[in-house]
Amino acid sequence: MILSDRDIKKAIRNGRIIISPRISPNVQIGSCSIDLRLGSNFRVFNHSKLAYIDPTNKKIAPDMMREVKLKKREKFILQPGDFVLATTIESITLSDDLIGRLEGRSSLGRLGIVVHSTASIFEPGWNGVVVMELGNLGRMPVALIPSMRICSMTFEELTSPAQVPYNLKKSAKYIGQKTPLASRISQEK
Repeated sequence: MILSDRDIKKAIRNGRIIISPRISPNVQIGSCSIDLRLGSNFRVFNHSKLAYIDPTNKKIAPDMMREVKLKKREKFILQPGDFVLATTIESITLSDDLIGRLEGRSSLGRLGIVVHSTASIFEPGWNGVVVMELGNLGRMPVALIPSMRICSMTFEELTSPAQVPYNLKKSAKYIGQKTPLASRISQEK
């Protein structure tokens, strides 16, 4: 069951959803979602350093991507065909009986911007900033401006609390992230 605006507000009051910094409810809470704002940290691929990406090679991860931190009032220009990781300003903590689902915004989708390739679910017990997999499917570059509403998150209630929430999983590779971390798939067995 997807939470409505009134249930989202109640979950925030009860500490089942913790958002930091505080959001502006009148602007950011929709009828069944919360709009999240674009942060100023991005991770971009070093195209010229590697011939290809081998997900099993633990040595390439540091060279695969580099972090870009925008200065105040600086824009990030997402070129056609580009793919980058980016963060939201807001950090989210979910209780053991809720999941978050990342969704794109139609207004940006109409410009060719997608906010996630595959990672749309934030498991129960999630804690950290939201990292988006941004892509430009359009034919023209698009300026992304920190603090703009970039995506929305809906919330669904589980039938019971998760037995092993994300924050207790030994395999949790991205718990507590504050920047857009590169893929850690090479850590998997």
